[in-house]
Amino acid sequence: MEKIVVRTEKAPAPFQGAPYNQAIRTGDLVFVAGQVGLAPGAAAPEGDIAAQTEQALRNLAAILEEAGSSMENLVKTSVFLQDLDDFAAMNEVYATHVGDRPPARSTFEVARLPAGALVEIEAIAHL
Repeated sequence: MEKIVVRTEKAPAPFQGAPYNQAIRTGDLVFVAGQVGLAPGAAAPEGDIAAQTEQALRNLAAILEEAGSSMENLVKTSVFLQDLDDFAAMNEVYATHVGDRPPARSTFEVARLPAGALVEIEAIAHL
């Protein structure tokens, strides 16, 4: 199966030239690397959990659009939180982006995220 690299300037590039891509399209699926609440061109994530979740989801949407998919085609997401006490605030923002048929999801508390981020979201979507 062919592996197609997806790249857009509307979302941050991989951190410090790390060996991964924003997304890979293969067959009728798109696998999106974890997105933090970092605006394209910014040095660090800004704002509280709600603001960072909003930006992470904007990044995710931009990558999916570049790949020929959309947030409506999400089938699975994984959400990583620096503090699980942020779950409700993250979930409130998340719900506004995933529509009335949200994807399957896992949510984890982790010790640390890149660039001091409070949230990171990775996804799998159908084309």
